[in-house]
Amino acid sequence: MKSVDFYFDFGSPAAYLAYTQLPHICADMGATLVWKPMLLGGVFQATGNRSPVEVPAKRPYMMDDLLRFAARYKVPFAYNPNFPINTLLLMRGACGIQMHQPDRFRAYVDAVFHAMWVEPRNLNDPATVGGVLQAAGFDAVQLLALANAQETKDRLKAATQEAVERGIFGAPTMFVDGRMYWGQDRLDFVREALA
Repeated sequence: MKSVDFYFDFGSPAAYLAYTQLPHICADMGATLVWKPMLLGGVFQATGNRSPVEVPAKRPYMMDDLLRFAARYKVPFAYNPNFPINTLLLMRGACGIQMHQPDRFRAYVDAVFHAMWVEPRNLNDPATVGGVLQAAGFDAVQLLALANAQETKDRLKAATQEAVERGIFGAPTMFVDGRMYWGQDRLDFVREALA
């Protein structure tokens, strides 16, 4: 059975769009989706890259393109007015849940992506993050402790380093059979690679 390694960070709107499609693609193609949380800021730092929306000439086009793809995929999308959001705590939370409560991982991912790109909330504010997680049925205090555990911090660092070593420079990035596909606009190639 083939698999798709899906490297993502909640702060990437393109990663959100890929997240809305990859589970269906993998189900259709009989493949396994392997979730790979990483810290995009760390990847940018290591590779000298930066967000396309930080490039003034690219920003309006990117916003328009994201809306086009959301319409094509028939998924809700709203630009988060609080962007950029420091996702360190959110990505640590993803790693912690993945390690200790794997059965709750998807619920965590769903809640955070929703609060980031569907009904945008200020996820720079820890109290807001706590409210989002409580509403999704998580114990926010327990999750915060999990996110701040040294084991969790080390896991996110290692995952981000692994991403850099695999040649990743942005999110989302997918791998099928060791071949890299960057960007949610490359999902057709991912599907073809799984065929």
